[in-house]
Amino acid sequence: MKNEVKKVFFIISKFSGRGYQPALQDSILKASRQTRVDYEIAFTERPGHATTLAQQAVAEGFDRVVAVGGDGTVNEVAQGLLFSRAKMGIIPKGSGNGLARHLHIPVNIHQALKCLFTSKTITIDTFRVNGRLSVNVSGIGFDGHIANLFGLDKKRGLQGYAKLVLHEFMHFPEFEAVITAGGHEMQRKAFVVAIANSSQYGNNARIAPTASVCDEILDLSILKKIPAYRLDFLYSFFSGTIDRTAYCETFRIRDAVIKLASPMAFHIDGEFAGKADRFTIEMQPASLNLLAPCDVEKF
Repeated sequence: MKNEVKKVFFIISKFSGRGYQPALQDSILKASRQTRVDYEIAFTERPGHATTLAQQAVAEGFDRVVAVGGDGTVNEVAQGLLFSRAKMGIIPKGSGNGLARHLHIPVNIHQALKCLFTSKTITIDTFRVNGRLSVNVSGIGFDGHIANLFGLDKKRGLQGYAKLVLHEFMHFPEFEAVITAGGHEMQRKAFVVAIANSSQYGNNARIAPTASVCDEILDLSILKKIPAYRLDFLYSFFSGTIDRTAYCETFRIRDAVIKLASPMAFHIDGEFAGKADRFTIEMQPASLNLLAPCDVEKF
C-alpha cells in the first residue's frame, strides 16, 4: 500500500561501508526538499545509538524512519521500530546490504532516495536468536567466524570479504549440531548453520534463494564443508542455486533450538555476536513495517 509521506527521520551511520561522505547528506537534503516533506537528520555516535534515535523519532511523531547504512544499522533501527506504526526505509550504504538487495532497493543513493519517496508499505517478519533481534540472515559456524574477523578489518567490501573467506576456509572445521524444530530432532555435521528471513547475506550471495520476509517462515540452511577442489561451488551462492546442491540442506521452520558440543561463533545480520553452544530461534510474524519498491510484487 502506497502512503503519503509526512515526516521523515534519517539515521545516518558514519561507520558503514566506506564511512561518511558529505555528498550523501547533500543528496538527502536535496531529495527531501524537492519532495516537500518535513525531515530531520541524525548521525550515530556509538553502537546501539541508532536504536535510541529510532525510538526518539517514533516518540516525536515521525511516520518514516530511514536507516542510512548497512545491515547492522538496519538491525539497530528496526529494534527501535518493532511493533510500532512507523515505517522503516533503507538507504543502503554498507558492505553487503543484504536486506536492501533482497527487497530490490537500489544501491545507488540517488535511485534509493527516489524509491524511498515513491515506495509502498509491506509488513515483514523478524526473528530472535537467543533473544536478540534479526531481520535478515543470522548464522552459526564459519560465517560467524568470518563476521568476527571482517568486523576487525578496516578494508571492507566484497573483495576483502572474498579474500578473508578463502584464507580462513581450509582451517575451519565442521561441527556437530543437534537441531529441534517442529517437534522433530535431527543431528547434522555442519560448516555453517544459517537462519534466513531474507534470501541473502549481501552482495547477491544468496544462502536461501526462495526465502520470503512475509511468509511467517524461516529458512534454516545447513552447509557442509566442501572439498577444496570444489571452490567453484561458490558460484552457486550468486546464481541462486545453492539449495539445489548436495552440500546444502534446507528446512522451513518457525522456531528451533540448536545445540552444539562446544561454543561456536555466530553473527546476527552480519555483525559478530559472540560464541554460544545453544541457540533458541523464535519467529516474530508481521512485526515490522517496511518501505519497499512499488514495482516489486513478491518479497
